Amino acid sequence: MPTYHHATIRGHKMFYREGGLKTSPTIVLLHGFPSSSHMFRDLIPKLEGKFHIIAPDYIGFGYSDAPETREFEYTFDNLAAHVEELLFNDLGLKKFSIYVQDYGAPIGYRIASKHPDAIERIIVQNGNAYAEGIGAAFDPMKPFWANRTAETEEPVRALLTLPTTIFQYTHGVKDVTRISPDAYTVDQHFLDRPGNDAIQLNLLHNYQTNLARYDEWHTFFRNKQPKTLIVWGKSDPFFTVEGAQAYLRDIPEAELHLLDTGHFALEDSSEFIAQKIVAFFA
Repeated sequence: MPTYHHATIRGHKMFYREGGLKTSPTIVLLHGFPSSSHMFRDLIPKLEGKFHIIAPDYIGFGYSDAPETREFEYTFDNLAAHVEELLFNDLGLKKFSIYVQDYGAPIGYRIASKHPDAIERIIVQNGNAYAEGIGAAFDPMKPFWANRTAETEEPVRALLTLPTTIFQYTHGVKDVTRISPDAYTVDQHFLDRPGNDAIQLNLLHNYQTNLARYDEWHTFFRNKQPKTLIVWGKSDPFFTVEGAQAYLRDIPEAELHLLDTGHFALEDSSEFIAQKIVAFFA
């Protein structure tokens, strides 16, 4: 059964879930916005019989510390640095695979491009790394990126509300009765914490730095040719099918599966995804 831990990283507590035997191949599960390692609650039990699983909550998310913005620099560089320290220094991992979704992609690819020899395989689930993968749902953020003001910030604040959180889980899903309300209720609980709006707005503004690093990550893909499995909800309004297919330009041998679901594909397709992961490693 999974176990639940905190590690102290640079003076802040980071929560992580752990499953399986440490002698098994390690997969690090990197969550998206606005979720936490809670998004892997159905996947971990399906994998821990064959793999060693680590699923952290980033600083500012889930059960990890969420220091105020004046005390912590909420950038993707800094989130990745804390995850990197957890994996290499605190847990002592030498080699592992990564499962990346949404925010997990820019965090995971920062670590992977810095430590290419540590990365054994990559599993991509609606985790973008290509300009054509940016969907129409990002349009309200572009003025905010160009000039952050109270006026441009206002539309972005909608991303922190319950209707938008529910939308992220249900849009494009074939059967919404399969989407547990636990998912968006837990996410919204953490989003609604006092001061969390400032944290998330800083990260949403900083998201544009990820686009600037796409070429660097493409170079890593081409040079490393990591064994890659792509399982992608094709009705995701944030990250498009074209973004999934673009991986094949740089990693031609990648295995691609387009699923008839949305952004959080694990909510209704965890069984299929777990089966593909097991077969991928076999």
